Amino acid sequence: MQYIDFILYLIGFALALFAWICILKYNMHMFQLNGYKNDEWRRWLSKNSATQRLLYAAIIPLAFSHFIIVARILAAIISLILIINYISFEKGATKKKLVYTARVKRLIVTMVLLLVIINALMFFVVPRVLTWYQPRRFESLAVITLLLAAFVPEMLILANIINHPMEQGINNHYINDAKRILGQNPDLTVIGITGSYGKTSVKYYLHTLLSDFFNVIMTPESFNTPMGVVKTIRGSMQPSHEIFICEMGARHVGDIKEICDIVHPKHGILTSIGPQHLETFFNMENIISTKYELSDALPSDGILFVNADNENITGELDRRFKSGAGLPGEVIRYSGTSDTAGSSAEAGSYKVSGYTTCDVSVSPSGTEFTVTAPDGESERFATRLIGEHNVINIVGAIAVANRLGVPLKKLRVPVRRIQSVPHRLEMKHHGQVTIIDDAYNSNPVGSKAAVETLAMFDGVRILVTPGMVELGDKEEEYNKAFGGYAAACCDHILLVGKERTKPIAEGAREAGFPEERLMAFDTLEEALAQAYRADGAGHRYILLENDLPDQY
Repeated sequence: MQYIDFILYLIGFALALFAWICILKYNMHMFQLNGYKNDEWRRWLSKNSATQRLLYAAIIPLAFSHFIIVARILAAIISLILIINYISFEKGATKKKLVYTARVKRLIVTMVLLLVIINALMFFVVPRVLTWYQPRRFESLAVITLLLAAFVPEMLILANIINHPMEQGINNHYINDAKRILGQNPDLTVIGITGSYGKTSVKYYLHTLLSDFFNVIMTPESFNTPMGVVKTIRGSMQPSHEIFICEMGARHVGDIKEICDIVHPKHGILTSIGPQHLETFFNMENIISTKYELSDALPSDGILFVNADNENITGELDRRFKSGAGLPGEVIRYSGTSDTAGSSAEAGSYKVSGYTTCDVSVSPSGTEFTVTAPDGESERFATRLIGEHNVINIVGAIAVANRLGVPLKKLRVPVRRIQSVPHRLEMKHHGQVTIIDDAYNSNPVGSKAAVETLAMFDGVRILVTPGMVELGDKEEEYNKAFGGYAAACCDHILLVGKERTKPIAEGAREAGFPEERLMAFDTLEEALAQAYRADGAGHRYILLENDLPDQY
């Protein structure tokens, strides 16, 4: 009988340990996607408590597991259910798998140590304090391990706190090494780019324009965090590089300053300021001040290039002109229209000049426009990119290249070579179907521009979207507005996520969009299948607007 008990306890412990591992893997994945930030992780947990509520069902039978044999059986069953449940979670999260970085491995080691220490305390120490608690070896291990599985999300926070000094030390080592590499190239010109949206596009466009004339390096893809920038410097920077185009992303106040303290930009570009990442910024004032941290970091002989069509940028710029602080020696505005941004002027101790645009011509085959520089030089440009909203980003890149000494005329060929940035209105042709991939991180301004671009095409125009996220208390409002302007541009609106997309559907209905052409699905695959069989004759244009990461 004792031998059978031993086998049963051993099986119970193995099941509990495997359940703990499965739960840890899933939560580690979500923790990684939330940037290893404890505050963001807590917010994510509060929003997704229903997803993991099954964990806490384990506590009820385990509370009586020393006294009722049925409870032990229930605990084993719960272990199996948890294992199946969390394996299915991981199979469903296929967009970006858990990456076993060195940091993840260190977190796993700390979590295992916590599990071992707590089990040891419960088995050796607690019985001496609580004499009525006298556990049997494998029964105790199984019970405590499964109980701890219910608190893996909270244990991750503790492990992250424990590891913080070590992680900070490692990061500081890498940062100092990146600074050393930058210091070995004192003639390098660093151009910082930030904005709520458009910064990655401007980065790629500027790289294309400058590469014919300089040896240029840029942060790849969306490497726009401090450690992403450091990784680029340590892995790719060469002494021969003349210009470093550094994209700077932010989710919290101080994020841009942190990157600037590493790279010390000479010039800066503000592409836009808008309601992005409101969940972590909380209000527009914090977003504006954070984006302008780039301006604060520029030297007195540096240049700040600003999107003059963005009211949040120009409003803060005017305030700084009046206060006489927080700007470099020269400010250059660039505009997608022919307004006063093109004139040169003096604003206090600052020199202000600008680049303007006129005669914009947009067609499904591309876009043409004329740019006028502050000195009066004008040039006609053509690009294969579709949509008037692309013009402002190209003009920003033209302004920087021209100010660095490249004549407008010599930029005509590089502008024609500009290609779509991956997942930002990227055109993919498949016979009678064209996919317009705008799946990267949708926002209120970009989503409106995307459906207006879709409206330009003759054929069946289909929107597939899960809506916008990270907009805080304004999320429902912005998604409802999205539904309203999508209704005027699309023949079919296919929503991904029946609950999340209700505000979009409401906005579309209020705009009079036909109910039979407005559908919601549980998965992207279901929505795409409907897009291919939706009513309508002619070429199909399917706009993929946003693609939610796995934590959503």
